[in-house]
Order: sequence, then structure tokens, then C-alpha cells
Amino acid sequence: MAKPSKGKAVVKVTDDGKRVSYGQAGKASDGGPRVRPNTAKGDAYCARSAGQMKASPKAAADPDSPLRLSRARWKCTGKKSGK
Repeated sequence: MAKPSKGKAVVKVTDDGKRVSYGQAGKASDGGPRVRPNTAKGDAYCARSAGQMKASPKAAADPDSPLRLSRARWKCTGKKSGK
């Protein structure tokens, strides 16, 4: 099992063996999970990262980019975080 880079929460090993670490490690200030889809914080993340998708078409096209993987973790659909 691959271990994420320091400060990252999750790692994905791609088909060609490349490790992609993404997501902020640790817990939220109340001790719960940092990623909570379908919340105001999730909506804010999805809106912000939608802008990053427009600014970085190469990352937006790559399904294994940290940006795309993080948006999937937040369950982003457009600028909203889903259930």
C-alpha cells in the first residue's frame, strides 16, 4: 500500500505506477473529517476549484490529476458539492 506524501491525505497509484498524492491531511478543527461533501465548505471548495479547472485545462483533462481527484472526493458537480 502506497503512503501519501507529507501533508497529503490520500494517494492513488495510477495504471503506470505513478503515485499521485492529494488532499489536505489531518482533521477539521472540531475533530471530524476535513472533507464534508454537501456543506457550505464543500460548495466553496467546488466553486473555487471550478475556476482552477478553467485556468488549468491540462489538469482538467487528466482524470488522475490532484485537482480532479480532489473534486471527486468532495463530490463536486459544477460549482456545488453533492451528497
